[in-house]
Amino acid sequence: MTPIPLDTIVRFCDQQLSPEHFKDYDGAVNGLQVENRRGVSRMVATVDASLATVRKAIDAKADLLIVHHGLFWAPTHPWTGRRYELLRCLLDHDLAVYSQHLPLDAHPRLGNCAVLARALGGTKLRPFFHDKGQSIGWQFSARIPRELLHQRLASILGGSVTLLAGGGVECRKIGVCTGGAGSQLKLAAAEGVDTFVTGEGPHWTHALAEELGINIFYGGHYATETFGVKALAASLSRKFRVPWSFVDHPSGL
Repeated sequence: MTPIPLDTIVRFCDQQLSPEHFKDYDGAVNGLQVENRRGVSRMVATVDASLATVRKAIDAKADLLIVHHGLFWAPTHPWTGRRYELLRCLLDHDLAVYSQHLPLDAHPRLGNCAVLARALGGTKLRPFFHDKGQSIGWQFSARIPRELLHQRLASILGGSVTLLAGGGVECRKIGVCTGGAGSQLKLAAAEGVDTFVTGEGPHWTHALAEELGINIFYGGHYATETFGVKALAASLSRKFRVPWSFVDHPSGL
């Protein structure tokens, strides 16, 4: 197939996700992080940009790597050792990297939070987890026994889920904000949910959940954030008829 110009795909992604509307972490650098020369004939989606996932994308013969956590969270110089290996792999194999962080958490159709909320049975999703002038998560009303929700979430994520059972045995107002949102439990509780689904949180949230009377499900930072890159890559594949695959490289966290 004739490669799709990289800037065509980047422009479409940016239009869909509107990163300019989000106040993100400085290191997120939403958008194109590394360009290539030959365009895009095959895509790989993964959660984290790292030497390991770059090598897996190269093995899959990808031209474009779509990630949620990009390359620039911490100071990235000097380019020596494994950082040099990473740069060399990208350039030698003409592999572009496109990253979206909070915009890909929050998107109402493609986002981690919305996709997971719908997988849990959520309908009529409403904005949730409002912070710094923006809503990142989604909430929905339901009547789900807490243990059934626990089982359902574990099945969707394909692994164990930690429950901090601070609330009632029936979950009626469920908020979803993927990743590391547990440290902002008070923010979630202030929005009136009785159940909070996220990836991870600190130890002290156990006592706080009991104090606030709220259930928390910790499904894993990585596991709760595989949905957005898959949804974005699938959307691009339908739009541009470019094949894609997902590279699983779990952190265990």
